Amino acid sequence: MHTVVERELELKLVLSPERSIPVPARLSYRTEDPYAVHVAFHIGSDFPVHWTFARDLLVEGVFRPCGHGDVRIWPTKVDQRSVIYVALSSPDGSALLEVPSAAVAAWVERTLRVVPPGTEAELLGIDEGLAELLAPLPADDLWMRDPWPSDESQDGEA
Repeated sequence: MHTVVERELELKLVLSPERSIPVPARLSYRTEDPYAVHVAFHIGSDFPVHWTFARDLLVEGVFRPCGHGDVRIWPTKVDQRSVIYVALSSPDGSALLEVPSAAVAAWVERTLRVVPPGTEAELLGIDEGLAELLAPLPADDLWMRDPWPSDESQDGEA
């Protein structure tokens, strides 16, 4: 059984130090994809804009600056409010988002209770999948047998 942890919240798209616009978003965490968080930004178009990145990145970003490249996250204060900035960049453009720190921290905590850090691989079933893939089949006995027995005697037989 898979679990989904979701949270609707309003982010701010920072256009300049003086101006930002609200952007409704949905944070999603799915146990069938335990290493990732998914964010859907509802920007008034027919379809939301989706981003996926490592849950560990968001967990760390709640406490200290992290990330490089396409996703960077850092906590800060704006007008005495604790917020988290998320900088996203792609070939189509870039965005700086301001996220309420308490809301994100509470949501991240919920995901960590559902799948504690270090247990993600257990949910993927990699060991079981490999065992099934590598399990011998009845026909494997034919391939394992030597079709041309050796002329040498075995176990001291003459």
